[in-house]
Amino acid sequence: EVQLVESGGGLVQPGGSLRLSCAASGFIFSSWPMSWFRQAPGKGFEWVSTISSRDGSSNYADSVKGRFTISRDNANNTLYLQLRSLKTEDTAMYYCAKGAATTVRGQGTQVTVSS
Repeated sequence: EVQLVESGGGLVQPGGSLRLSCAASGFIFSSWPMSWFRQAPGKGFEWVSTISSRDGSSNYADSVKGRFTISRDNANNTLYLQLRSLKTEDTAMYYCAKGAATTVRGQGTQVTVSS
């Protein structure tokens, strides 16, 4: 059974930082690209970033480019998202996903950016 468990969310002031983690199990993690999505209250899913399975190349949404960094540890089946220079508009539930779609995703971790 595929399991994705996110952690690391919380309340942070504008300009602050957080690091999200996603522990994966039930599939060959190193063989799959992995993604982060987010969903703000009352809105649909927004793609944030995807990292490849092999060479670690990554892509970012324009809204987070230069502020967020995706990475992975294939030895420990863990995906990360480093969030920096956070803005109030980054407030959302953040989900990790297997592949490049939200079909298989975790339960999410809440990030709230507020003063």
